[in-house]
Amino acid sequence: MAPDSPAEESPSRGKRADAQRNRQTVLTAAAEVFVTSGVDAPIRRIAAQAGVGMATIYRHFPTRADLVTAVYRHQIEACAEAGPDLLARAESPLDALRRWIDLFVDFLVTKHGLADALQSDDDRFATLHAYFLDRLLPVCAQLLDAAVESGEIRPGTQPYELMRGIGNLCIGRDDDPRYDPRRLIALLLQGLQGHQRPQAS
Repeated sequence: MAPDSPAEESPSRGKRADAQRNRQTVLTAAAEVFVTSGVDAPIRRIAAQAGVGMATIYRHFPTRADLVTAVYRHQIEACAEAGPDLLARAESPLDALRRWIDLFVDFLVTKHGLADALQSDDDRFATLHAYFLDRLLPVCAQLLDAAVESGEIRPGTQPYELMRGIGNLCIGRDDDPRYDPRRLIALLLQGLQGHQRPQAS
């Protein structure tokens, strides 16, 4: 019987892999729909974007709150994993920081409305907020430290302050098409660079 076990288990593993792919596809599609239509967008629109049936979504995420929470965690992970990758590939640590902040702003824009959607489950949202800080603060700190070490920005900026400041600048973006927080965030980054001191002759 033992020799047959792997063959017997393989369809099950295949199903699990398919289920995981479907889950990731739904999360990506939901994030895109939430950006354009908010977290109250019809589930059928998310299903259409993902190319799956609504039953597939409900099998993975029985409630809208489950889906919103999963999208939030998925976006946090993507943002966290991007930091070290950008630091390895970017032209400079400052360029990596700039590009990561751009992703962080995208995440914040996606996140708008999630708090309202989860108001009925405050404990869950509090856990997500803690997860957000646990995952993203070290990444921001790594990028800031690298930019300071390279001499591209002045020392002294705390990662929490930077993330909180960017978050505050993003408030109101959804309600006012004339407001683009990225302009002010670019100015903030210029301020972090300060003035280069002339080299002593």
